[in-house]
Amino acid sequence: MQKATALDATFAALADPTRRAILARLATGEASVAELAEPFAMSQPAISKHLKVLERAGLISIGQDAQRRPRKLEIKPLEEAVDWIERYREIWAANYERLDALLEELQAKPAKRKRRKD
Repeated sequence: MQKATALDATFAALADPTRRAILARLATGEASVAELAEPFAMSQPAISKHLKVLERAGLISIGQDAQRRPRKLEIKPLEEAVDWIERYREIWAANYERLDALLEELQAKPAKRKRRKD
């Protein structure tokens, strides 16, 4: 999957609160589909649809444990999303620093501006 397409799939998967809750559960350890469906008031097929979206985005994988096929959280797509967000956080932080500097400069010169009006 190309990087932009993978990032699109990650953000699309994260847009749903049920899928985010599933990822939060998987952050504590592997779980079966039945275990993942337990806290939700929805059918197991509905949960399976959410799991397929998460699998396509690469956010979860399916393991093999005898008869059990537990789902496991995959961290790499989340790290790529964090990296993408972090680039924009840094840009906004630099913008706020420039704004702070401008405000300090303007606050330091109120007497000068008043004199011009007088």
